[in-house]
Amino acid sequence: MQHPAELSPLGKSSAYVATYSPQVLFPIPRAPKWAELGVTAETLPYQGVDIWNCYELSWLLPSGKPVVAIGEFVIPADSPNIIESKSFKLYLNSLNQSVFKSREHLLDVMRGDLSAAAGKPVGIRLRSLEEVEREGIAPLPGRCIDELDLSIDHYDSPRADLLRCDLGRRIEETLHSHLLKSNCPVTGQPDWGSVVVEYHGAALEPASLLAYLVSFRQHADFHEQCVERIFLDLQRLLQPERLTVYARYVRRGGLDINPYRSTEALTAANGRLVRQ
Repeated sequence: MQHPAELSPLGKSSAYVATYSPQVLFPIPRAPKWAELGVTAETLPYQGVDIWNCYELSWLLPSGKPVVAIGEFVIPADSPNIIESKSFKLYLNSLNQSVFKSREHLLDVMRGDLSAAAGKPVGIRLRSLEEVEREGIAPLPGRCIDELDLSIDHYDSPRADLLRCDLGRRIEETLHSHLLKSNCPVTGQPDWGSVVVEYHGAALEPASLLAYLVSFRQHADFHEQCVERIFLDLQRLLQPERLTVYARYVRRGGLDINPYRSTEALTAANGRLVRQ
């Protein structure tokens, strides 16, 4: 079956237009993947956002002088569509030789374009390079499980059956790993990420979580859908009072994508990691 992104610019040679071109944005409906995972827009067991950070954002002032900034785009996790990443990059590149009378004017234009593509309001913040530099590099919370000693030979598809927990023991903890990798479902390019699991529920066996995360290594799916699968598999296993799963992916083409899914309303941390 053809992947919806096959019709997008992804994996194809594209002309990079340097003047404002909102028509290049390519929405991809979330509903088919939700159906594959056994949920619908009405039954989503999580809330959250997808945070995109853009490091290649520039436009022109009325004087003709260029401005550069780092953009933060916050897309609701229950929006009808994700925005295909190459089309997002093409759109941002189309601002390079475009004149906007003020920063506020640019923000209004981008909010309108991106919200129309996503199907729900998209939040945008523009930050100066100096502001981001002052924030420095952020650590991930909780315990890193990457040094656990285990043998792994499952890489082709997510293996929820590898997960283990003690249903008789309820705990609250935060675990993280930098060993998440999957592949783009269209181009086959590797997507590298760090994942955080925060929960209050049945005690999860950390080594089983690590084996499960590594089983994504050759799996083909978008960032958002990998995180949703991890969330749903853990929710079914742990029967948690509270669960948050998020991944911080390595930048590609000037964009990094960071999906957050949680049973709780949350303020998503967006500190830049060492690989971002």
